Amino acid sequence: MARVVALANQKGGVAKTTSTVNLGVALRELGYSVLAVDMDPQANLTTSQGILPDDLAVSMFNVLVQNLPLEQVIHQREIDVAAANIDLAGAELALAPVIGRERALTKALLTMERQYDMVLIDTPPSLGLLTINALTASDAVIVPVQCEFLSMRGLAQLQRTLEQVRENLNPQVHIMGILPTLFDKRTTHGNEAVKSLRRNFGDLVFNTVVRKTIKFAEAPMRGCSVLTYAPQSEAAQAYRDLAREVLNGKAI
Repeated sequence: MARVVALANQKGGVAKTTSTVNLGVALRELGYSVLAVDMDPQANLTTSQGILPDDLAVSMFNVLVQNLPLEQVIHQREIDVAAANIDLAGAELALAPVIGRERALTKALLTMERQYDMVLIDTPPSLGLLTINALTASDAVIVPVQCEFLSMRGLAQLQRTLEQVRENLNPQVHIMGILPTLFDKRTTHGNEAVKSLRRNFGDLVFNTVVRKTIKFAEAPMRGCSVLTYAPQSEAAQAYRDLAREVLNGKAI
């Protein structure tokens, strides 16, 4: 059975999509089969793998709302991608009257879990029904956190949401680790933010720290991960290091 991991943080711009794609490709380099599920109506994960959301006939909206088999929205790129487009923005309203609406993604994944070693779910920057679906379907959560103090304040809210999901929907889901991202080692603020994360969350913080670099913006323009775009870069190595931490600390 696949290990299902959501990348979640209700704050936008913390490198959730970047981390989903590049962690997935790093795991693929190590020989694991990976499915990335785009649960964000902005469809940045879909776009970053060279898939045009506007050209999709079917997407994750159809899977969640119309029970379309998940395999029909999967595209094979560097990793397999269950693609999304702006239609997904209407999923929360469409699912509102549905009994078991929080388990729509769980149900969709049941048919595919034996085909992959790892399923990574990219979530929207909110704690709405789409994110709740992702948390309900997941074994664990990776929380990308930008290395600044305001970004860290949202962790408490995410933890409260996770507690509610554990109590009512998925007792197993837990935080696998907190990933410091967009780190600028030249600034005192960035260095202090990382120290504060480690002081407050201890071993829950990954050893890997992802530094800020223009390569993370350039790679999606080529429709690929930074591991393909700049394989020898420090940015690529950071996600290879993260993949090993995920595998060593939380075996698939």
